[in-house]
Amino acid sequence: MKTLALFRHAKSDWTDARGRDFDRPLNARGRRGAAAMGKHVHESHWQFDQVIASPAVRVTETLEIAAKAWGRAFPIAWDRRIYLASSATLLDLLREVEGDPASLLMVGHNPGLEDLIFDLVPDDGTSPLRALVEQKFPTATFAILECAIDRWADIDTGCARLTTMTRPRDLDPTLGPELLD
Repeated sequence: MKTLALFRHAKSDWTDARGRDFDRPLNARGRRGAAAMGKHVHESHWQFDQVIASPAVRVTETLEIAAKAWGRAFPIAWDRRIYLASSATLLDLLREVEGDPASLLMVGHNPGLEDLIFDLVPDDGTSPLRALVEQKFPTATFAILECAIDRWADIDTGCARLTTMTRPRDLDPTLGPELLD
């Protein structure tokens, strides 16, 4: 059994329309969301043997803020292939993980992370959390999947069970979607 944690970057700033997408930083709500999720992960006592992440600015800032809230630093393998990757690319990256760690944290972007959940967790009506992902996998959301595999090289569609999904608004309602008047 392997544990795969997925963490979508926190809410980013769209105010500079001239900037490259890769270079977008977090906005104020994103910084609060990253801190809240980092604190939640710390309080839940989740540990990860390895971390792989997109090097996009919004991901690096999310991890920096979350790590402070976790109260620990950890080595991160930055992989540009995660940036805006498809689920198929993310699966390939997981199959390449060296050392076969028991638990792995992947930090990246949608739609790739959301689609990865759809590919790994069977759509058989047994996962109410998968149904939540079908509604939306918001920024700064953290999910844990239990994968029925012995080696990361064996990860494939339908092998996982989504056991945990926490959205920022689950921790602080002010981090939820903005309501229209």
